[in-house]
Amino acid sequence: MKFDDLGFEPQLQEGLEMMGFNTPTPIQEKAIPVILKNRDLIACAQTGTGKTAAFVLPILNKLCKGKSSKINTIIVSPTRELAMQIDRQIEGFSYFTNSSSFPIYGGGTGSDFDAQKKAIKNGSDILVCTPGRLLAHMKFNYFDPSGVKHFILDEADRMLDMGFYDDIMDIAKKLPKNRQNLMFSATMPPKIRKLAGEILVKPESISLSISKPAEGITQKAYMVHDHQKIALTKELLKDKELNHVLVFCSTKKSVKDLTRSLNKAGLPAKDIHSDLEQEEREKALLDFKNKKIKILVATDILSRGIDIKGIEIVINYEVPNDAEDYVHRIGRTARADRKGEAITFINGEQCLKFKQIEDLIERTLEKEPLPQGFEAAPVYNINRKGSGRNKFKKHFKGKKRHFNKKRKPKS
Repeated sequence: MKFDDLGFEPQLQEGLEMMGFNTPTPIQEKAIPVILKNRDLIACAQTGTGKTAAFVLPILNKLCKGKSSKINTIIVSPTRELAMQIDRQIEGFSYFTNSSSFPIYGGGTGSDFDAQKKAIKNGSDILVCTPGRLLAHMKFNYFDPSGVKHFILDEADRMLDMGFYDDIMDIAKKLPKNRQNLMFSATMPPKIRKLAGEILVKPESISLSISKPAEGITQKAYMVHDHQKIALTKELLKDKELNHVLVFCSTKKSVKDLTRSLNKAGLPAKDIHSDLEQEEREKALLDFKNKKIKILVATDILSRGIDIKGIEIVINYEVPNDAEDYVHRIGRTARADRKGEAITFINGEQCLKFKQIEDLIERTLEKEPLPQGFEAAPVYNINRKGSGRNKFKKHFKGKKRHFNKKRKPKS
């Protein structure tokens, strides 16, 4: 199938051809006809499969056929970065159409809020929003949802993980009942099906479930003590001609410590985490995309939805908490049939977590020897006490006494 087989309006098809889009991906091929028929849809597809275009293109096609002066479509995404990326893609696809879109997300300045307010009052065709900021605008009289015909949840599983269930339900209740609902999720746990049951009406279901990592990814794993990780990162990256290296850390402290050490070692790096202002995060991403810096160190906020071409190496500085997050993280590399490398550091307490990853991808990875000069690595042992499964219990035990503390009455 080709895009021109889908019957898009000429101005939209022209934009696709200009951008070099000829053949739809599997999720696009399956989802676009359903959306064009105005059916509700729940779709399971992982990052990097082209799912953004799967819902954006049919909406733009409908707008080409006619639109009102009111907001037509609300897209909700979990993070500002993803909202901005979706908005940029809409801008590209709609180049030859007269459709408009605007990103609505938190952070920034008062003038940013005013610009969002203006776009809402002027009836921007498509709003790409984070849940909290959208609800903040919906409280005011200038927000008129009466023209909304499409309600789209992207990365729905991620939003639930981040605690946005109540926000999503509040938003849905404020929208017209007669609308099309689309839900895209990288995973399909019971909580997602429950949410779908509360929002979607007789939906079609498409599942391109969690697949194994792309064939082009070379996966490696190292057993390593925590105090060795910075030195190992520097050792693995030194003397390599690389343009794009992405390092995922589980904590902001790890992000900051590693970034500082890499720069001291002459390996230009920037970090990105929730302590930074939105402008600083955007600047770091832009510098990375434009190859002004070669290494970006980030918390898990970037593991989904950031589409930067040509990432050569992804390093998991810690084992991801969820096995599926591993697939999302390393999915940043080897896109569009390119080659890439994924490296994971495992400490002695994370062996069980990594075994769960190996079970998911149906592959056992050899644990690489540490470079010469490093002290002995911890032993890979999934039965080790404290390895993943017992971690919560151990953490909780030490906190028990806090529940018995008497609280001072509020004055």
